[in-house]
Parts: sequence; C-alpha cells; structure tokens
Amino acid sequence: MRIVSVHEGVVPISSQIRNAWIDFSTMDCSIVALVSDVIRDGKPVVGYGFNSNGRYSAGEILRRRVLPRLTAAEPDALINDAGELDPTKAWPIMMNNEKPGGHGERSVAVGVVDMALFDLASKIAGQPLYRYLSDRYGDGQPDDKVFVYAAGGYYAPDKGLRELQDEMRGFLDQGYRVVKMKIGGAELSEDLKRIEAVLDVLDGDGSRLAVDVNGRFDLTTALEYGRAIEPYGLFWYEEVGDPSTTD
Repeated sequence: MRIVSVHEGVVPISSQIRNAWIDFSTMDCSIVALVSDVIRDGKPVVGYGFNSNGRYSAGEILRRRVLPRLTAAEPDALINDAGELDPTKAWPIMMNNEKPGGHGERSVAVGVVDMALFDLASKIAGQPLYRYLSDRYGDGQPDDKVFVYAAGGYYAPDKGLRELQDEMRGFLDQGYRVVKMKIGGAELSEDLKRIEAVLDVLDGDGSRLAVDVNGRFDLTTALEYGRAIEPYGLFWYEEVGDPSTTD
C-alpha cells in the first residue's frame, strides 16, 4: 500500500460568534485527502481529514513541510510487520527536522493528516474506525456507548439570555443531557446571569452544564470566577488559563 496523491485545501467556516479570546469572523480550516493505490469497487480508497474550529487552517505548514515529508517517504515506511498501513509510523516522518516549540500550530497540521491516515487505514481494513482502533490499540471490545455533550453558548451580536436559552433547548431537543457554554468574554456579573439562564433550562441541575474559558484568565481572575460559580455545582470549569504558561 502506498499513498499516490495528496490533496489539500482550505474551507471557510466564518461566523459572527466569539469566545473569550477570539471571534470567528475570518475562521477557516484545512482539509486533506490521501489517495491510496488500494482499489475497491473500481475506485481508490481515500482517507479524509480536517481540523476543527478555533484553530485556523494550517495550509502553509502542510504544503511546505508536513505533506512533502510524507510523500517523499519510502513506500514501506508506513507499513507494519503485518503488511498493513500503520498511521502511527507517520508521526516521526511528518515531524522530522522540526525543533521543539511551535507545538500548537504544528499539531493542527499534523493532526489533519493523522485523521486522514486513520480514516484511510480503517477503510482499507474494512472496519469502522471505532472497531479498527479497538482491535489494534485497545482490548478489542469497544464500548457500545460513549458520553457526548453539546457545545455552544458562544457570544454573538443580538444574542441575549432568551436566545441563549433557546439554543440550549435546541440541544436538549436533540437528545443531549449535558451542554457546554462559553464564559470569560463578558464581565463576571453578566456571565453569572448567562449561567443562571442556562440552568433554568436545565431545571437548575448544574451537573448538566459545563463552562469553557478558552484560556483567557490569569490566576486571580480564574480563582474569582471559580469561587463565584462553585455554588452551581457545574459539570466542569474548562481551560481557565493559557495552556502554554505554568502559572
């Protein structure tokens, strides 16, 4: 098995929402398609990958560094002893000649390709991805259920408490029991009102609400918010500070 061609592009996903750090008015993401020489039903098997919102596209890193290293690798460089595609072998290839630092942006680029490789490997194996991962990296007995939650509650123009509540009701109508909202992009007093508005939708059950700061707070502010929201008994209080600092 070898990768015969790689297609990379950028997709705009802009919107008027914002979190505590950034707005999404110019947001985009990278997409990648890895075309293999494995033919099924007369067509090559293709693996697809993309990066989520909150990080911009990583096209420059992909085009100039990550993808050329992958396509220049020896044909068997990604093959394990069983003769199968092994996506984990791609990491040292893609990160070759990279010095420490810059992990955030590089992880976006490498992650896009990593997703595509695992998608490709599971398709070649003829398995859904969860089964492929369980058989090769787990105990072969994947859980038949997995916890999920609905993430939203962004700040947006003309989005008041009623609109925030309607958004959360929409999540509940889809079957979600736990929801997450953004905080830290307004004054504490306003964020507390927003939290309480969502709790009203959740029948006052704070264990069904998570909040996300997106790394905005310093230690003093994080503790201030923590003390203020502690009585609500929230599900979690996420990413309160810059992940690249040790404060």
